[in-house]
Amino acid sequence: MADALGGGFKDPVFSSQAVFRRLLDALSRPGRVVDMPRLVAPPPPLKPAAAAVLAALADADTPVFLDKALNASGEVRGWVGFHIGAPIVVVPARASFAVIADPAAMPPLSEFGLGTEQYPDRSTTLVVQVAGFSRGLNLWLSGPGIEDVAGVQVEGLPARLVEEFRANRTLFPRGVDLVLAAPSAILGLPRSTRIMGEA
Repeated sequence: MADALGGGFKDPVFSSQAVFRRLLDALSRPGRVVDMPRLVAPPPPLKPAAAAVLAALADADTPVFLDKALNASGEVRGWVGFHIGAPIVVVPARASFAVIADPAAMPPLSEFGLGTEQYPDRSTTLVVQVAGFSRGLNLWLSGPGIEDVAGVQVEGLPARLVEEFRANRTLFPRGVDLVLAAPSAILGLPRSTRIMGEA
């Protein structure tokens, strides 16, 4: 548990603002890879970029879901509790934020909080760890924030998640938002984004 006490933001205000600006950039321009400086040093299998996003967004009033790989680590649970103070929940639909270390084994998107017609913002934002953005699954994206079509590559994203995200978009304005987090970069997939196809 000692590892959980270290590895947080050295300057919480400055670091949170820096991460939040990058997150807004990624979500407002879907498909654009945004570099994320190493501002935290979480215990594995939680990676730095995903941990930084969670630390910038979550707090004591936002329940967090950790997937099986993360929840099995007492160090990760301790890090979240010590540095963020967010309660950890085991039911995906109850989470404001979810962090996924093993995308192949993650619950279906439909099991997370999808919001309501009156309060679509009461949905889950998922931070999904991936290996990188230089190879892997090729996707073509369109929608708000994309001038025409954006082509992206994601390594470590299961193909089934593409179909689930397409179904998620049909729920708009309800639905979940995704932040794909490589070790040192992020890519936003808000619910308004359309995955047109795979190359």
